[in-house]
Amino acid sequence: MNINVTRSISHSFTAIFLFSCLLFSSFSSAEKPQRIIALAPHIVEMLFDIGAGSKIIGTVEYADFPEAALNIPRVGGYHGIQIEKILALKPDLVIVWKSGNKVSDVEQMEKMGLNIIYSQPKKIEDVAQELRKLGKVTGHEIQAEAVADRYAQRLKNLRQQHATIAPMKVFYQLWPAPMRTINKETLINQLIEVCQGENVFASNPTPYPQIGIENVIVAQPEIIILPDEKSNKEQPVINWHKWPEIPAAKHNRFIRVNADLMHRFSTRMLEGIEDMCEKIDAFR
Repeated sequence: MNINVTRSISHSFTAIFLFSCLLFSSFSSAEKPQRIIALAPHIVEMLFDIGAGSKIIGTVEYADFPEAALNIPRVGGYHGIQIEKILALKPDLVIVWKSGNKVSDVEQMEKMGLNIIYSQPKKIEDVAQELRKLGKVTGHEIQAEAVADRYAQRLKNLRQQHATIAPMKVFYQLWPAPMRTINKETLINQLIEVCQGENVFASNPTPYPQIGIENVIVAQPEIIILPDEKSNKEQPVINWHKWPEIPAAKHNRFIRVNADLMHRFSTRMLEGIEDMCEKIDAFR
C-alpha cells in the first residue's frame, strides 16, 4: 500500500471519528430535559440553585422561591395534581416528591408514559445528594457540584459549632389549632438537633401528633419554638403565659422561626438552622 492511500484512509477514519463525536455530542445534549414539571417547592428551589430554573414549565401552588418561581404556571397543590394541565404543557421530565404527591396522581402519570424521576430526601445531608442528582439529569453537573459542596461544608460547620453545647428542652408548636408538634422522625427534629435542642415530644409514635396544653405542661420545655407559617386563614394565638408552670412560659423563652426555611428540603434550610441556633443559644 502506497503512502498516499494510507494517508487517504487515515484522513477518512479521522473524519468519521470526528463526525461520530459531534453526532454523539448533539444526541447527548438533546437527551437532557428542556421542559420540566417540578411537583414540590423544594424541587423548584434546587433547580434554580443549580442553574436549571428556566427549564421549569409547571409547578405547585406553594413554590414561591426564588421570585422567578412565581411566574411558573401551577398544575396543582396539596390537594392533588391536575394531570390534564401537565399533559397540555408537554413536559419531557416530571420530578415528583414521593412522599408529598398523591400516589394515585403519580400512578396515573406513570400509566400515561410520562418521564418521571423521584425526589425523596430523608435527612438534611440528602440535600447535597439531591442537588448532584438533579445536576446530572439536567446537564448542570458543574454548578450542582459546587452548590452541593458548599451546602455540605456549611452544615458540617454548624454541627461542629454546637457539638459540645449542653442541650435544652424545646417544644416545637407546629400548628396551634388543633395543636400539633413533631417527633424524632421528622425533618424539623433533625434541624433542632443540630442546635442541640432536645425535642420533648421526640418519642411520640406519630410524626405529627395532636397534643393538648396538659401534654406540654407535663413535658416541661425550656423553650417554645413558634414557626411563622403562611396561611390563608388567621390562626389563633395561644397565650402560653397563662401556664407559668411551664419553664418556657415562666422565663419568657419563645422563639419565632421562618417556616419556609424550616419545613423544606432546600439549601435555605441552613439559614433557618443558623437563625434558630442563634436564638436558642441566646437563652443558654
